[in-house]
Amino acid sequence: MTAPAPPAAAPHSATEDTVAIFTGVLMISVGVAFFSSAGLLTGGTAGLAFLLHYATGIGFGKVFFVLNLPFYWLALRKLGREFTLKTFAAVLLLSLVTEVQARFLQVAHIDPLYAALAGGLTMGTGFLALFRHRCSLGGIGIAALYLQDRYGWRAGKVQMAVDCGIVLLALAVVEPARVAWSVLGAVALNLILALNHRPGRYTGT
Repeated sequence: MTAPAPPAAAPHSATEDTVAIFTGVLMISVGVAFFSSAGLLTGGTAGLAFLLHYATGIGFGKVFFVLNLPFYWLALRKLGREFTLKTFAAVLLLSLVTEVQARFLQVAHIDPLYAALAGGLTMGTGFLALFRHRCSLGGIGIAALYLQDRYGWRAGKVQMAVDCGIVLLALAVVEPARVAWSVLGAVALNLILALNHRPGRYTGT
């Protein structure tokens, strides 16, 4: 005698998606503020945006938005129009929030260890909210979700490997101590995803 199949999950409403995207982006922006105040880096497109921000002085939000532009083609082709539109909205919102965030949140001092752990875990939870509503912040997140959908590779593990690689590349321009704290932050961020975002764990759409 076989067990009855679980009921199909109800799709998220537009209101649920909007609240989740806003909440996820706001949490990620707080983590970005922690990392920036401690001079840390993260992985993915955000990590590249941090490096260019530190090197050129151009605002993180502006650099982050431009770096994500090439990834929308992959998202539109492989993950659908709805996912692409949500992701574009989330990237645009994070770019805007990080540009004006200093008016509302200023961190005078933060210990690098605390910044790495609190910032990484906060950003990881924000990413989880986005992923569970079929949304990402572009870049590596798009590729990680595609690989999970296509091959069953856990998005958290894929992103963790890429993120750590990008942070290690920062050794060319950043002192080793800051890179070490940044690696810890990347691990904390992606640990949240690896533990909570995997095939079959969540059935909402």
